[in-house]
Amino acid sequence: MSSSKKSPRSKKTRRKRRRFTAEFKADVVSVCESGGESIGEVCRRLDLTETAVRGWGKQAATDRVGGTPEALATSEREELVQLRRDNKRLKMEREILKKATAFFARESS
Repeated sequence: MSSSKKSPRSKKTRRKRRRFTAEFKADVVSVCESGGESIGEVCRRLDLTETAVRGWGKQAATDRVGGTPEALATSEREELVQLRRDNKRLKMEREILKKATAFFARESS
């Protein structure tokens, strides 16, 4: 048996979530697709995660073909977000009108 001390496990600290512009993402994807550097090399140089860059590349490929049955293009994704937001607002408005109708029906009785 060895009598060496074990060092405490160093926990990785979570990095604050960063946001990148569409232009930056497109530039990173084009660098990766040019073949000069691997995705891993580009990620290490720019301090990015491979998962994020691979996701950007996959989304860029989807956008180029205008979307697929499994994946939405960026424009379709944005439209879906807007439609869901509008749907939620309309449902809330409908509920308010139902309650107002019930209130005024009781008042007039």
